[in-house]
Amino acid sequence: MVESLRAEKPYRIGIIGDKSSLVPFWELFANLGNERILGNLGLMALALHDQAPAGERLSATLGLPVFASWEEMLKAHPELNMVIETTGRAELIHELRLGLPDAVALVERAAASFFLRLLSSDQMWVACKIDLLHTQTLLKNVIDQLKEEIVLTDQAGLVLDCNKAVLERSGLSKAGIAGRHLRELFSPSETVTGNGGGEPSAPSPLEEAIATRQTAEATLAQVDDDGRMHYVREYIYPIMDDGGNLASLLCIRRDITSRTQMELRLQQSERLASIGEMSTYIAHEIRNPLFAISGFANQLLRDAPDEKSKEKLGIIVAESRRLDGILKSILNFARPTESAPGLADVNDIVRGTMELMGMACENQGIEPILALTEDIPLVKADPELIKQGLINLVKNAVEAMPSGGLLIVRTGLAPSHVFLEVEDTGVGIPPELRDKVFSPFFSTKGKGSGLGLAMIKKFLDDMGGTVDLTSIPGEGTRVTLLLPPHLAVAKPEATG
Repeated sequence: MVESLRAEKPYRIGIIGDKSSLVPFWELFANLGNERILGNLGLMALALHDQAPAGERLSATLGLPVFASWEEMLKAHPELNMVIETTGRAELIHELRLGLPDAVALVERAAASFFLRLLSSDQMWVACKIDLLHTQTLLKNVIDQLKEEIVLTDQAGLVLDCNKAVLERSGLSKAGIAGRHLRELFSPSETVTGNGGGEPSAPSPLEEAIATRQTAEATLAQVDDDGRMHYVREYIYPIMDDGGNLASLLCIRRDITSRTQMELRLQQSERLASIGEMSTYIAHEIRNPLFAISGFANQLLRDAPDEKSKEKLGIIVAESRRLDGILKSILNFARPTESAPGLADVNDIVRGTMELMGMACENQGIEPILALTEDIPLVKADPELIKQGLINLVKNAVEAMPSGGLLIVRTGLAPSHVFLEVEDTGVGIPPELRDKVFSPFFSTKGKGSGLGLAMIKKFLDDMGGTVDLTSIPGEGTRVTLLLPPHLAVAKPEATG
């Protein structure tokens, strides 16, 4: 039966030659591949025909025994079933053909050289493939560990590949993402901002990179499904081919929400410092003349000779009072919060406040709903400040629902805070205005001082609490006040 060419037959090989032919033959392989590979091929011994001393080793790596003739080699290693002749001398080849046993195959120099080059090329290919796979795996693991979202697209912006962060955020598989446009993958409703100021800018970094072949970047403001604002810095890097043509685009997106919030807080602190300096000037340079104007206007109003004069003087008095109220708001905001130290029951404050505000809600077709959690701890705060903040939030919610809706006031216990939450079903807040609502003097209503939400944030910061805002345009807004609870700390025992 003919043996299959694919049969795995173990070969035990002896090499026959002399140093002038064998050493270059050996170096040929060493230059093309790895000498250790020969050790796995079944090499058993060497037969050198030019004064081979006993015990000589041709290769320190393999340590093959060396014999003075091929007959001695076969006698010492009868298990050999193949010999490779490296000299190419006709007389030696003729001698081997006549003297070798039938079970021993003869491979002449030309054939051995061909198969050696073929083997070394194959081994080199395998080694390169292993190195490539190792490098690819290492690079993938490194990129997948990054928190940044990394996407590779073609020259038109269609997704070719992405890292693990993109898959986790989108909830899609690589097969589901591949072929999509980058702007389809990253919400097309995002607002591109130039310097974090909320003003739209065009083109987007992707369009700019495609048009200019230069790196482009911008800050994207987006609202998640829960109505929370996020800021992402997007970088687009064009990748060019050898001909200088655009081959692909690398997109890296980094969440900078925390950094942006810190920058906004710093900006607000700077504004507050400016307001503090301005309030001193207002107190001395504006308020005193205002009192004089108001006093003289009241006196003239009492002595007015006719109705027209009384009407004009009444306007002066009313506007003076309105201006005085604005000055008081500015001064109260600029000064440190003067809160009375004490404890507050948030549920009692909500009930009392909504009894006062309930009539205004019903007159506007708004249904107030109280969702209060009982047995929540007291909070360390001035009850009047909490009440004032709640009134401001309810007023804002009512003004956001001119055609009626639902007003829900909730209380409860968060992991480390007591929360007071006001939610409406009004018009919501556009993303570009989200950062400004807690800024002093900002108002979208065209009236008032614009200090309501700013005052709330200020007294919460002073007491160690926080305020959280979520809003979806057209669906409503939710403002959550996180208040520090009163902790049951043991009092130190008095010592005698």
